Amino acid sequence: MSWLIVVALLCLSNIVMSFAWYWHIKPDATSLPIWQIVLISWAIALVEYCFAVPANHFGAKWGINPFQLKILQEVIALSVFAIFAVVYLNAGFKLNYLWSFLCILGAVYFAFRG
Repeated sequence: MSWLIVVALLCLSNIVMSFAWYWHIKPDATSLPIWQIVLISWAIALVEYCFAVPANHFGAKWGINPFQLKILQEVIALSVFAIFAVVYLNAGFKLNYLWSFLCILGAVYFAFRG
């Protein structure tokens, strides 16, 4: 159950962070000046920290070491970003992206194997 909570918090964190970093690059998304884009992104990122910090805190408290937490976070980040890029940004997904994601998923295997 503890792993599920950590993964859920990391997923929420990465969904919010994808918006914080990339909401403004969607074609015709905004014509705001960069300083306003930065402030809006910082406000969104503040919400992201409300998920990321507890995920890492509880993950460490429940026995997930820092390397495992970081590698898990990166795989979740790439998975969430791939969906975000295709659905929100209308970016194409190529087979070579899948292969590179699978290589990173292999890193999770090696980080968590006994």
